[in-house]
Amino acid sequence: MKYKYLFFALALSLSSCNIDRDPLDQLSQNQFWKSQNDYDLAMTAIYGKLQTGMFSAGTPDWDLITDNAYGQHNSNNCRDILTGEIATSTGGFISGVYANAYSGIARVNIFLKQLESYNGNFLSQTTIDSYVGQAKFMRAYYYFMLYACYGDVPLVKEPLDLDNFIQPKAPAQEILDFVYEDLDNAIRLLETSTYANGKGRVVKSSAQALKLRVLMYAGYGLNGTANVAVLTQARDLAQEIMNVGYQLSPKYEHIFRDSEQEGNPEIIFSVKFLAPNNYTSMDQWYGDWVGVSPLPSFIALYEQGDLRRDASIFKDVVDFGTGKTHRPSNNMPTGYGMKKFLTPENIPYGYATRSAQDWVLLRYAEVLLNYAEAENEISGPVQAVHNAINAIRKRADLTDLPTNLSKEQMREAIRKERRIELAFEGIRYFDLKRWHIAGEVLNAVTDGIIKYRFEDKFYLWPIPQAQIDRSQGVLIQNKNYQ
Repeated sequence: MKYKYLFFALALSLSSCNIDRDPLDQLSQNQFWKSQNDYDLAMTAIYGKLQTGMFSAGTPDWDLITDNAYGQHNSNNCRDILTGEIATSTGGFISGVYANAYSGIARVNIFLKQLESYNGNFLSQTTIDSYVGQAKFMRAYYYFMLYACYGDVPLVKEPLDLDNFIQPKAPAQEILDFVYEDLDNAIRLLETSTYANGKGRVVKSSAQALKLRVLMYAGYGLNGTANVAVLTQARDLAQEIMNVGYQLSPKYEHIFRDSEQEGNPEIIFSVKFLAPNNYTSMDQWYGDWVGVSPLPSFIALYEQGDLRRDASIFKDVVDFGTGKTHRPSNNMPTGYGMKKFLTPENIPYGYATRSAQDWVLLRYAEVLLNYAEAENEISGPVQAVHNAINAIRKRADLTDLPTNLSKEQMREAIRKERRIELAFEGIRYFDLKRWHIAGEVLNAVTDGIIKYRFEDKFYLWPIPQAQIDRSQGVLIQNKNYQ
């Protein structure tokens, strides 16, 4: 049975710290943390924070600030970001990642503090270890997003109160080290199994896959030069994950279909939804409003016969071959729409459409792509590199890569395969950043509807001005935005 994530607010607000009576409109510490069910609800609230559009159901919007797609509705201020109109007051992703990440971190810190002081008899040590591992996985995810987007940010490890809620920034390397620390603890504490056997919860291999993503990001430093030592760690970790028991889903589209996601052998971690109460409106956003318009230059990358093209893109009309089609009510600026995450059974798409699709954040194909990339940088295009990439290509009904590729040619082949395989999954923007080719690539886009402008300072975003203002001079703006 699909695990249902509930929106349950942790009721430990700053405003109640100096109030003697228990507030009537919210739970206090005296009323909560009295049973395992309370801890389960708090853990569910931690998972539920990932349901925000910054981190799950809105992940296709990240491709709107890349060379993959255009966003006619300016979702998450994508057009402002693409045209270089990035300022300390810019909203969307630039303010939202910061605010939502720290909100998620606060939930984790409160939860972990309660576990530290736990002296009851209703939680086993195994249960406590699992709670800690899951919570630290989540905190690592949020801090990695902060690290990748802003660099230096406050490092908050404890619940905040009226005395310590203003925090200075910590160096980016310290943030990265803390991400590794949390993930290593999660890996040590979590259950050893595939995600399909984890009952909807994070497992050890989920934490390993997230650490692999972090290593791949950090493995190119600040200038895009491959760090062999870091990539060797990534390669070795990828090999561990490859021995856990994951497989590529027999059909690419099944990874993104609600009816095929439970037990899918490729999914390593996903954000759960369950309609009709806990749902997303993505079928309307992307299938009717055409919030993501793939660019012709991106579509041209697909090789003849690539099954992923029809699974990912629609032209003019959404058609799954079931006899039911949907013609979007909004304009189609490029003539194309994103089909990848749409639900065939929900046609026609409209305001009442409720999608129960889980949003996959980590999957085995990314592990294979990371392995191939790291191994190629370390050893060149050895057979193991070909094996990993060709497995992905075989599922797409494509032939193997040529056997005589140079290291440089294989690098480009891997990057192209990665762009197509992981399209609209929120990966491309961070790939452009870690390879340090964002300016080169984005400034060369000619079919993006609007004029792209990327400057080197945009590799890190400004700290949102509202956060600076609240800090009473403690929080210092990133140097390129002062």
